[in-house]
Amino acid sequence: MKDTAQVTAMINQVKEEFGAVDILVNNAGISQSTSFYNYQPEEFQKIVDLNVTAVFNCSQAAAKIMKEQGGGVILNTSSMVSIYGQPSGCGYPASKFAVNGLTKSLARELGCDNIRVNAVAPGITRTDMVAALPEAVIKPLIATIPLGRVGEPEDIANAFLFLASDMASYVTGEILSVDGAARS
Repeated sequence: MKDTAQVTAMINQVKEEFGAVDILVNNAGISQSTSFYNYQPEEFQKIVDLNVTAVFNCSQAAAKIMKEQGGGVILNTSSMVSIYGQPSGCGYPASKFAVNGLTKSLARELGCDNIRVNAVAPGITRTDMVAALPEAVIKPLIATIPLGRVGEPEDIANAFLFLASDMASYVTGEILSVDGAARS
């Protein structure tokens, strides 16, 4: 996703096959739990490349087509740690914080072209990674969530569906936390 020519070709292929690019969902990310003291610059850059640069490149390629066709929706995947940080692995929250800034800036710049840009910031969600956590780790985390449970993948998907829909036609520049009020 760092190669802008490949990204542009990919987005153009979508337009050719489907006739338009109405919605772009940027949903990729990598993390690392390395202590700040031990972080290697290459590790940090790898996280930034996938979590930020790829979002920029895909958004730019899609936005050009969306502008030509009269509008569209760009949705980015952020994270609750982009808002509150985490005790190790600073590259991930820093990169997702950058995604939040990009989301808000693009919403302001692209709004005049009828392109809405929002992000979803999932909290703890039932994924393979979370399922692998020992109960001794997950139980205290659940205790901090007022709704008393981890999120389901459907909870996150529904947030994206709402933001992509016409029901959110006046919503842009928002970072929608989907975390059961864990950090409210």
